[in-house]
Amino acid sequence: MPDPTELRVALTTEQCWQPVPGGSGTYIVELTRELAGIDGLAVTGVAARHAVPPEDDWVPAGLVRHSRLPRRLLYDAWQHLPGPRAEVIAGGADVVHATTWAIPATRRPLVVTVHDLAFLHEPSHFTARGNRYFRRALAQTRQSARSIIVPSLSTADDCVAAGLPAAQITVIPHGSRPEPRTTREVADFRNRYSLDRDYVMWCGTIEPRKNLPALLAAFAAAADTLADVDLVLVGPVGWGDLPVVPNDLAPGRVRMLGHLSRADLHTAYAGAAVFCYPSLREGFGLPVLEAMQHGVPVVTSQGTACAEVAGDAGLLADPRDPQDIACALVAAIRGRDELAQRSRERARDFTWEASAASTAAVYRDAAPA
Repeated sequence: MPDPTELRVALTTEQCWQPVPGGSGTYIVELTRELAGIDGLAVTGVAARHAVPPEDDWVPAGLVRHSRLPRRLLYDAWQHLPGPRAEVIAGGADVVHATTWAIPATRRPLVVTVHDLAFLHEPSHFTARGNRYFRRALAQTRQSARSIIVPSLSTADDCVAAGLPAAQITVIPHGSRPEPRTTREVADFRNRYSLDRDYVMWCGTIEPRKNLPALLAAFAAAADTLADVDLVLVGPVGWGDLPVVPNDLAPGRVRMLGHLSRADLHTAYAGAAVFCYPSLREGFGLPVLEAMQHGVPVVTSQGTACAEVAGDAGLLADPRDPQDIACALVAAIRGRDELAQRSRERARDFTWEASAASTAAVYRDAAPA
């Protein structure tokens, strides 16, 4: 029997089965891992029907209960029908947590994590179906959420501008789990991928808002100065056109490694000379924090949530100005040692343990008295 003193939480985990779980998937995996260790809390994952578990890197901690509906039907039902309710799928809950824009039907207090509102600012960067879905989910959040979690002040400001009540919003930054790598592990990784020179690294899902054309143009502008440095792009194709490598870059200066396992991704971070993440808009910018955790100097976008994460430790550039990004890349390479130390110190301010503790506090505030 359930412990009557425990707070029962139904938490959506369906993102972990997506082809590209991305930062939201990392959020769910890390959050459930830390929540599992908090006394007085019983968390059950809620997902669509699946014949197999998610890939190893994306398995959420704890029990997950599944709807009888596949994802598409479940998501459509949640947007248009009063069920199936999350607490029913979970076998009981006192609070329901929507960890993405998949807002479940529920009669329990609802907590929603809003990672970003990029679809309002740059609708052309999303599919037509995605825009419709996100806008309906935003309306559901306005109507039904008791508490809203956001990962950054930038996203909090966006939420208020979009009509979400400021009093319901709590800023809870993401964390990063240290995954140190040895010199030998980095060397082995470099050998497997034939990375025999220093490299500037980018990672993420390849999609328009990641601003890869500007990064490529910036690297081309800095290529003569950074003659012994290559550009390495890591991540799966999402949607939109693949980035075109500028013609004036010599063959081999840009390497596209595609999707990497979590282990290889962190080894790639550890081996990078600089990490560059010039996104036009992010809700947090988890890759910036992960790179800093490895002591890698960071160049990222001014005026964004990524700048909040980087703080005084990173170099900021105008993401719409390739020449500005190029100057920051050169400065980061030249100031590598000092910036590396600043990255490590900054990364210590962000832990998943702290994120989970703050999230649990939101659950308790939202729960019935």
